[in-house]
Amino acid sequence: QVHLVESGGGSVQAGGSLRLSCQASGNTANCMGWFRQAPGKEREGVAFINSNGRIGYEDSVNGRFTISKDNAKNTLFLQMNNLKPEDTAMYYCAARLTAAACYWQQVFAYWGQGTQVTVSS
Repeated sequence: QVHLVESGGGSVQAGGSLRLSCQASGNTANCMGWFRQAPGKEREGVAFINSNGRIGYEDSVNGRFTISKDNAKNTLFLQMNNLKPEDTAMYYCAARLTAAACYWQQVFAYWGQGTQVTVSS
């Protein structure tokens, strides 16, 4: 199994930046990603990275968010720039042991507890 702990959330003004971190432990995850869920909405994928270096972003964050991974420290990051009120949500780190199909929510078996991001106008 993989244990995931997120940190770095907070409240910022529109246009501001935040950097989320996800500390992983346990088995090696070859697929990791960030998801978010706003009140009253379903959880959606934000950004993904697999062990082959393939990266993908949800259209609304492409160009503003950057996903990266420090393999030596088993830590996943999400740099969020030019934040908008629509980015307000609980952000979750997730992992899958297999690298394939690293972008569909249903393939992620391990989840962190979430960290809240609030962007005000």
